Amino acid sequence: MKRTKMLVTVLAVGLIFAVSGCSKNKPVEQVDEVSAPAAVEDSADGAAAAGQEIASVDASSLDAQKAKFENVNINFDFDKFNLSSDARAILADKASFLNANGNLKVKIEGHCDERGTSEYNLALGERRAKAAQDYLIFLGIGADRLSIISYGEEKPLDPAKTEEAFAKNRRDQFRIAE
Repeated sequence: MKRTKMLVTVLAVGLIFAVSGCSKNKPVEQVDEVSAPAAVEDSADGAAAAGQEIASVDASSLDAQKAKFENVNINFDFDKFNLSSDARAILADKASFLNANGNLKVKIEGHCDERGTSEYNLALGERRAKAAQDYLIFLGIGADRLSIISYGEEKPLDPAKTEEAFAKNRRDQFRIAE
């Protein structure tokens, strides 16, 4: 018995020395790469005009991208708030756009069809918006850039009382709130 205790003690002490004796990785210094200077244009007016032209093209392109971002909704099955594979693909596209435009904030609006009580639909709309928010956070979008609101059945996309209209109304909409 004493021999076993002594053996365990010696092994434990030996393990401690072995682990503490390992060399530590030394930090590697990072060297910034120096790139070649950009070519200088002869005409300052030409450079300014080109810069304004590029800025206006970028602004109109960004406006078009924002409009596309806001016009694509995700839809849900009746009485559900789980994300379909189509919804996940749409959210992945939205996450790519948001990653490329880090200054934009988004309000996610949860909507329901008119079936069910107002209270139930407000809660379901919130769960739908929260599901989209959680998935965007999972994809790397900062939580501080996302807000949610539920409109329940209050803002139908299609006021008709058909299954097709109900399906359109069960959605999340995305609004850019710079």
